[in-house]
Amino acid sequence: MTTPVLLVVAAALFDDQGRILLAQRPEGKALAGLWEFPGGKLEPGETPEAALVRELQEELTLKVNDTSLTPLTFASFGYPHFHLLMPLYGCTSWSGPIRPREGQAVAWVEPSRLRDYPAPPADLPLFDWLASRT
Repeated sequence: MTTPVLLVVAAALFDDQGRILLAQRPEGKALAGLWEFPGGKLEPGETPEAALVRELQEELTLKVNDTSLTPLTFASFGYPHFHLLMPLYGCTSWSGPIRPREGQAVAWVEPSRLRDYPAPPADLPLFDWLASRT
């Protein structure tokens, strides 16, 4: 039996103080209430960078140029019904104010405090990776 692989892309948005933006999954979604990096699923034929540019605009009203995205690391995690593969990109440059469009809460978090926020299991190794780099 094979497990489907779900490819999603995420961004660690860094402010000028080195904090990282987390978004809380809204009610009605799987893993509601948990904190994660903004991002989402790729559409057919979409590159990870293009998907992230689109997702940041759709979720947070941010305009990001794909050349502002730097690959950092990735998560590979087996959930019960699929296997998640999630490249994480860093970004320090965008335009526009952050306006969550799905009613989600957002927080700027010091890398060393990321684990203070309950998160999906796939995100936890990324939290640790980021905290170890500061």
